[in-house]
Amino acid sequence: MVTYLILCPLMFLAGFIDAIAGGGGLISLPAYMIVGLPVHNAIATNKLSSSMGTTVATTKYALRGMIPWKQVPFYVACAFIGSSIGANLALMINEYYFKILMLVIVPLTLVYVLKKKNFDVTKEPFSKRKTILLCMASAFVVGIYDGFYGPGTGTFLLLLLTAVARIDLRQANGITKCINLTTNIAALVVFFSNSVVIVKMGLICGCFNILGNYIGATSFTKKDATFVKPVMVTVLAIFIIKLLYELFIQA
Repeated sequence: MVTYLILCPLMFLAGFIDAIAGGGGLISLPAYMIVGLPVHNAIATNKLSSSMGTTVATTKYALRGMIPWKQVPFYVACAFIGSSIGANLALMINEYYFKILMLVIVPLTLVYVLKKKNFDVTKEPFSKRKTILLCMASAFVVGIYDGFYGPGTGTFLLLLLTAVARIDLRQANGITKCINLTTNIAALVVFFSNSVVIVKMGLICGCFNILGNYIGATSFTKKDATFVKPVMVTVLAIFIIKLLYELFIQA
């Protein structure tokens, strides 16, 4: 019960923040580890709960006509392969060394995501063929990252699609959701086959993540989100302190 009293509000908060500013995974994944889940179980279970929220968001973009269905299958295929590779790599790494790696990844990811970003495309678009190839490459590379770790995936994708592939922001958002949903599903297939997903916990937390996403998307704007950065920094500070304690003091 104590575990869920900690997790559920944080999952709601992660969904809320993801809807208004992005980067919700920077809260949801550390939350699982803060309550004591081993690294692999935390990553796998987080994939389940985040997939639920991503499914809702992807459906919303699809209904708005923001997804180019003729091109998306190419990106989805690359994302699925990349995420499967990343998830398998994650399972191959010993938990101790994974925690060491996270001490490097987490601060770098946080700094990158919290930086002011500009998604506006001012350059001339590429040819259709070059755009598709760049999007496929982006989907594959980010897919590996998402399967291996995850937080910040949506932001990285949006930056690549707008700045590198030169896609307009509206379409880039739709493509990002499709790729992100695919990477989540691909990683889940790998994690389920290795029995590391805590299904009950993931489903319950997923419901709170969906609720946070819904309220965040319908009631607030990014201008209302002045509390987002302090919350992220606080949660990640607690997470890093816990990692340091487990690695160098508790051991």
